[in-house]
Amino acid sequence: MSTPDNAPDSAPRSEFDDPRRPLLRAVRFGTIALVIITIVSLAIWGGMRDLPGIWGVLLGAAIGGGFVLLTAASVLFTSSTNPATTGAVVLGSWLLKIVVLIIVLVIIRDLTFYDRTALAVTTVLALIVVLATEVWGVITARVTYVN
Repeated sequence: MSTPDNAPDSAPRSEFDDPRRPLLRAVRFGTIALVIITIVSLAIWGGMRDLPGIWGVLLGAAIGGGFVLLTAASVLFTSSTNPATTGAVVLGSWLLKIVVLIIVLVIIRDLTFYDRTALAVTTVLALIVVLATEVWGVITARVTYVN
């Protein structure tokens, strides 16, 4: 059975009809921002504190940027499910990330191979910048609201 040419299902779909578009933009912009922050921080802290600064930046970028990007990715991966499933996955991923963060911080607490200041500054900077670029990616996305 074929559909007539004027049926809504046969209409050409534009990229603006994809409801995942804002989330895809958020993840893309957040990833780009994290790479830029990591490179700039590596240059600054690597120059100031040598190898411990570099390790602090890498750990901070992984913790700060990874925390925010994994949340956006979990929402994106569950975007085709019902809201209850999405909520459960997001809350479960937050719990898992908190547990992993505590374990990582306990493990590296007494280690001296990284610079603590570089870790703290890069973590906070990555959290703020990645979250801001994700928000910007979502609010500036053009999507179709009415078919």
